[in-house]
Amino acid sequence: MAGDLEKKWVSREEKLEKEDVEQAQAVIDAIMSGNPYLDPLIARLLYLRGISSAEQAQNFLHGNLSSLPCPDEMKGMKKAAARIADAVINKEKISIHSDFDCDGITSAACLMTFFKMLGANASYSIPSREEGYGLSEEAIRQCAAEGTRLIISTDCGITAHKEAEIAHSLGVTLLVTDHHRPPDTLPKAYSIINPHQHDCPFPFKDLAGVGVAFFLAGAIRRELRQRGWFEGQAEPPLKPLLPFLAIGTIADLVPLKGINRVLVEAGLGVLQTNPPIGFSALCQAAGVKKISCGSIAFNIAPRLNASGRLESASLGVELLLTQDEQQAQSIARQLDALNRERQRIEDLTLEKAIRRIDQGETGQRTIVLADPTFHPGVIGICCSRLIEKYHRPSILIALDQDQGKGSGRSITNFHLYDSLKQCSEFLDGFGGHKAAAGLKIQRKNIAAFAHAFDDLALSSLSEEDMIPRAFYDDHLPLEMCTVERAAGLELLQPHGMENPTPCFICKQVTADNVRVVGEKHLSFIAQQNGSRVRCIAFGMAQRAQEIQQGSFDILFSLGINEWRGERSAQLEIKDIKKG
Repeated sequence: MAGDLEKKWVSREEKLEKEDVEQAQAVIDAIMSGNPYLDPLIARLLYLRGISSAEQAQNFLHGNLSSLPCPDEMKGMKKAAARIADAVINKEKISIHSDFDCDGITSAACLMTFFKMLGANASYSIPSREEGYGLSEEAIRQCAAEGTRLIISTDCGITAHKEAEIAHSLGVTLLVTDHHRPPDTLPKAYSIINPHQHDCPFPFKDLAGVGVAFFLAGAIRRELRQRGWFEGQAEPPLKPLLPFLAIGTIADLVPLKGINRVLVEAGLGVLQTNPPIGFSALCQAAGVKKISCGSIAFNIAPRLNASGRLESASLGVELLLTQDEQQAQSIARQLDALNRERQRIEDLTLEKAIRRIDQGETGQRTIVLADPTFHPGVIGICCSRLIEKYHRPSILIALDQDQGKGSGRSITNFHLYDSLKQCSEFLDGFGGHKAAAGLKIQRKNIAAFAHAFDDLALSSLSEEDMIPRAFYDDHLPLEMCTVERAAGLELLQPHGMENPTPCFICKQVTADNVRVVGEKHLSFIAQQNGSRVRCIAFGMAQRAQEIQQGSFDILFSLGINEWRGERSAQLEIKDIKKG
């Protein structure tokens, strides 16, 4: 199978409905009418991100925490908050059970920080990857034996049918807070909080698990306030929870729009001015100097995730909760070392997967591979890298004797969760969303599952769908690539899912002062009609000779380079095509 496919450059307008494109100028004019000092380019970018009025543009650009909806609008929230308030007042033992990824780690840290401010009798538990995702029967029985009468799940629990029944039989109240797609039948928990559940009136559905935990904290505080519990004492602020929101929401790749955008922007502000001790220690270990969505996604989150992938996710929670500088430095060094080991294992796993793919072990539209040497902690990342190389829905399964644990990633136009649901007769369990999912399967069912999964892809994905695409927002000649425009584009930050970094194309440029940087990267000056702009192209060192031979087209994002107090425009090159 051919890998590293050439990408088709596609205008982001092509993703919109035809009638929306026809109304483009009217929408842009409406946005400008309410924001007369806005750069028309930014108005166009807002339109391409689904903004259709001046009011929506104002909310997008200047949203703040005061605009957040009341937590009680979330189905099940009032009942859960009342039960937790009882536990806080009566000093009942509360146990938080979370997932072992970055969203789960930050969800646990969020609630633990809040309960500590309340003086509640709370602890947390996160399973190892060997124990499996989510709540476990063993953990519930252990909690009951230790006198715990209230368990709160965060970022998991929406499929915990058996565990909910066990908790009930042991006299333990189970509150489920989750954000993953609910099954048709919900577990019989005391209360379920999940914005995706049927009839939930909460106006925003795409919260991360830590986002649900944050709103739960707000609801608990509101309930205790209404009961007069704070009389004579200060109410705990929610601001210290915002850093966890930013980290977990960015790491979990949920859409950075609406409420998520407001929460992440506020959280980044705290991380930049008054970060938790553990976060600062991890930044130091990772060599991070500037806090942004990018540095969290590519430097911080992988190190927090490494604890859950290879060892214990509790390390990540300990780091975020500690007030001890020495402990923070020690844990940060451990996480950095674990991340290096994770990278080594990931590379070995990916190499083996690619060898098998090149030998023809794939479907016509999909990749499904199982192997006892695949490490369950890295198969999800490897699937993402396989999609980058082959642009096919990919599932890797780590085998342990007759059982397998799989992780999958998908491409546009192929809903992974729905596809697994249609193949559920071959699976022992699954969960996730349209772009990523996990599954459990018996070895004997893997071949039949792979065949059924590929048949689904064949029936729903066209030849056009199998061509990787790189989306751009507009044509931008080099003369318009100024430091002032780059600064204006920062209004659209933070970037992430459904609010991507703006990308542009510029045709017929030439290169000057071409240099290879750090063996893998490329630095050059792009030239066009007398304009010259510095460029950096990560991972494109092999194209150094090519771009010195005539003109070419570039796909890029526009940013700012700071050097010795001087600020200048810089293009980050995403792709190059010969003109």
